[in-house]
Amino acid sequence: QVQLVESGGGSVQSGGSLRLSCVVSGYTYSKYCMGWFRQAPGKEREGVASIDSGGSTGYADSVKGRFTIYQDNAKNTLYLQMNSLKPEDTAMYYCTADPEGPYYSGGYYCLLTTVGYDYWGQGTQVTVSS
Repeated sequence: QVQLVESGGGSVQSGGSLRLSCVVSGYTYSKYCMGWFRQAPGKEREGVASIDSGGSTGYADSVKGRFTIYQDNAKNTLYLQMNSLKPEDTAMYYCTADPEGPYYSGGYYCLLTTVGYDYWGQGTQVTVSS
């Protein structure tokens, strides 16, 4: 059974940093996409960052240059380093996995939409105050 467990959320002031972690268990796919999504109250869930089994990454425009996604395969852990946080980054952050990715479109890419992401963690809250 696949389980994703996030941690690392909290409350910070604008300009601060947080690192989210997601421990993955029961996931044995050799090719995959993994991602971080977020959802603010009253808004749709949106993709923040993705990484594939080869280490290629993708980011939403709103977080490029501020957030970094990376993985430690030895620890079965996915991370999201978030710097220069803004109040608009406030949301519940979710770790997710897509065992069918990456997808070919002139190159191989992971999606930043919820389509294909079959496994989700319970979320960790990030609150950024101005």
